[in-house]
Amino acid sequence: MSQPESSSAANAGFNTRAVHAGQAFEPRTGAVVPPVHFSSTYAQDGIGGLRAGYEYGRGTNPTRDALQEQLAALEGGSHAFSFSSGLAAEDSMIRALTRPGDHIVLGNDAYGGTYRLISRVLGEWGIGNTPVDMSNLDAVAKAVAAGGSNGGAAGGKTQLVWVETPSNPMMKITDIAALAKVAHDAGALLVVDNTFASPYLQNPLALGADVVVHSTTKYIGGHSDVVGGAIIVNDPELAEKIGFVQFAVGAVSGPMDAFLTTRGLKTLGVRMDRHSDNAQAVAEWLLQRPEVEVVLYPGLPSHPGHELAKKQMKKFGGMISVQFKGGEAAARKVAESTSVFTLAESLGGIESLMNYPSEMTHASVKGTELAVPENLIRLSCGIEDVEDLIADLEQAFARIETGS
Repeated sequence: MSQPESSSAANAGFNTRAVHAGQAFEPRTGAVVPPVHFSSTYAQDGIGGLRAGYEYGRGTNPTRDALQEQLAALEGGSHAFSFSSGLAAEDSMIRALTRPGDHIVLGNDAYGGTYRLISRVLGEWGIGNTPVDMSNLDAVAKAVAAGGSNGGAAGGKTQLVWVETPSNPMMKITDIAALAKVAHDAGALLVVDNTFASPYLQNPLALGADVVVHSTTKYIGGHSDVVGGAIIVNDPELAEKIGFVQFAVGAVSGPMDAFLTTRGLKTLGVRMDRHSDNAQAVAEWLLQRPEVEVVLYPGLPSHPGHELAKKQMKKFGGMISVQFKGGEAAARKVAESTSVFTLAESLGGIESLMNYPSEMTHASVKGTELAVPENLIRLSCGIEDVEDLIADLEQAFARIETGS
């Protein structure tokens, strides 16, 4: 569990915190990069005599602690917890903050893996859920008030309101501050999945959220070479509950994973500027294409959440979703015709990725109200030269007509 950072670090700018939080040089040798601690256990000075508080690797590890301090510093939280994957983080957090019979209200375009975890895994544990359009605050308030009668055990209380903003892959923007009020008025907690925005572009805790969730696999790690997840909070009581489950269940990030995530996090601000600038240019190009039905990118004035995104985000991120006039066939043709954009799961790496959510990331919600349109592809714009990204898409679009 991370502890509050020093006041000097807390007052520094984002990129300074990214480089220095939790990253003090190694005192014996002066190594600027702290060593990776692989030890699973630690020598004790007599029974119960712990050195620097370390006992066993599942509970604490210096490399993981450094990452957790870094994460807390960048999200403006007091405590952060690092896990072996984003879904491991979500699972541990839900088990820490809910009990069988409780109820979760979540976005009706939530990530497929999150919905599968809540509905199929935790549903069997007795946790109910109601998907709802998070942009409709009245509908959210009704779902929260209805609790278990609307999707769980009869009378079950809504404990968590769960939102992704921007959402995956429909790129909806939700008013975090307004949603926090709805949740808090009903005695619920607001959980914000901040994976698409990253701490550089958006800080949900400052807007009233209680819990921030990340798949650190994505923008935080940033290089498609490590899987991880994180939870960040400000409330000591929540931190104690989540920290206990992290320790008791043990789905923690290993030392090398923590180190790779820390290394990626140091350049997050620089990378997010480039991701966002590239995506803005690609989205504006897509908007002019006759093959395109809809471009879903909050940086476009035509996006229904554009003005709200301007208020609660620094820039608009690297993710774009596109729907094609030619339907599923056109979307599949483009998805399988690029070379700079790689057809692959995941997002947020330095390389550009393309995804066909209906059959890939969101296959688990096919046939449900969370199903993704079959004419949609999702782009994760990397840090390559934007001219090459556009040229790659242009040649792929040309194949829609020719069928080649």
